[in-house]
Amino acid sequence: MTLKRKLALVLSTLLLLAAGAAQAALIPFQTFVGNYGVSTDGWGSTSQSGTISALVPNGATVVAAYLYSSTFNNPSLAGVGGTLAGETINYDTNLGTIPAPACCSLTATRADVTSIIKPLVDGGPGGVYNFDITETSNFQDGSALVLVYSDPTLGVSTVGILDGFARVDGDTTSLNFADPLDPTAPGFFAHMMLGIGFSCCGQTNTVEVNGTLITQNAGNNNDSADASLSDGNLITVGSFDDPFSPLMPGYAEDTERYSLIDYLSTGDTSITIETTNATNNDNIFLAVFHVSGEAGVNEPPPGVSIPEPATLSLFVLALMGLRRKLLS
Repeated sequence: MTLKRKLALVLSTLLLLAAGAAQAALIPFQTFVGNYGVSTDGWGSTSQSGTISALVPNGATVVAAYLYSSTFNNPSLAGVGGTLAGETINYDTNLGTIPAPACCSLTATRADVTSIIKPLVDGGPGGVYNFDITETSNFQDGSALVLVYSDPTLGVSTVGILDGFARVDGDTTSLNFADPLDPTAPGFFAHMMLGIGFSCCGQTNTVEVNGTLITQNAGNNNDSADASLSDGNLITVGSFDDPFSPLMPGYAEDTERYSLIDYLSTGDTSITIETTNATNNDNIFLAVFHVSGEAGVNEPPPGVSIPEPATLSLFVLALMGLRRKLLS
């Protein structure tokens, strides 16, 4: 990439950050760059007891594991808790509540469960690991498990985790790369998994990737263990054992797990994802990305520092003019 183009990319990212910093709802939580893989899974049940799983290859070691609980009509998260593999969960991070006009005070919460999961996986045979899970509140709609592992046999990739809540007017996420992408290269991949709570019965979200509408049907309660559509089991998470959703899938076809390769072009230096909740009554609380190469999630490419928000605001107008010059 030429210096001129790289500067233009950085300035574009700074402008995106300046414009969206005060409005972000789904925000970057963790980014891992190196020989990493990720497993995601979901579960929900009105019985408040079941199993959630992870896929980890033999020889890999757990770097981080996070358990999410999706809730409704309980923005303070009163009584929300449970167990994982017999250990009590401390849901200590409230990810925020979708404001009106969305219904039902939809909120999600996160717990760091690395200390529970790591001893059960590290040194194990590899494959699918099943963990018993329970809930303590009728207002919990289900759970999502995100497990990041290190595996020296893997190439360099980026795992990005964003969480929070779905803005009623939509969210924009950007992955920015230090070098142009070549989606035709052997082994290249770009995966996205969404976690959506309080979703069923035709409630839908739209997803665009680099300007291409890939689905109008993200949602449903695919990870419910119950036959009923009752509140308390309405959750879907793009999981390791789900097939990738096809382009513009039907409601039942959309698994919330997507391969983004077909929506990228050789030479792209970023992947931009836009989500909207057309029905204003379910909650995209989680987005997990796993892509080849080194990327920054809603950040400049690796190795490029950015100013503090207050300083950033002072430069917005100047950056806009400089960006126009660089791209002219």
